[in-house]
Amino acid sequence: MQITTNVFFTLIPFIFTAGVHAAGPTPLDVFAPLITAPTAGTVWESKTQQTITWCVAGAPPVISGAMLMLRKGNITAPFILAKNFDLRAGSLNITVPWVVSGDNYRLVLFGDSGNFSPFFTIEGDE
Repeated sequence: MQITTNVFFTLIPFIFTAGVHAAGPTPLDVFAPLITAPTAGTVWESKTQQTITWCVAGAPPVISGAMLMLRKGNITAPFILAKNFDLRAGSLNITVPWVVSGDNYRLVLFGDSGNFSPFFTIEGDE
C-alpha cells in the first residue's frame, strides 16, 4: 500500500497541471489606459521631440507588447510611432513625423486593448 500512496502523491501535481491546461488559456487582463497628454488643444510641430503620457493606475503585472500609432481623421496606419515598449511606464518620448498640417490628429495606444487620445494639431513644414 505504501507504493500506491507514494505514486498517488507524486502524480497529484501532474494531474492538477493537466486539469488547468485542459480548461484552456488564461484570459488576459484588459488594460486600456487613459491618454493624458497630448490633450485637446495641444499643438505639435513636425520633427520635434514630444512626450506622450497615460494613466497606469490599475495596470496588470503582465501586459502584451505595446504600440503607439498616429491617426489622422479615420486613418491609423501606417503611422507607427513606437512599439514593444513597457506600457506600465506611463510615458514615452517620440519624434513627431513630418505630416501634413491638420487639427484632426489622435494617438492610439495599443496594449491588450486600444485607447485614443483627444484630437490635437500637428503643424507640418508645407
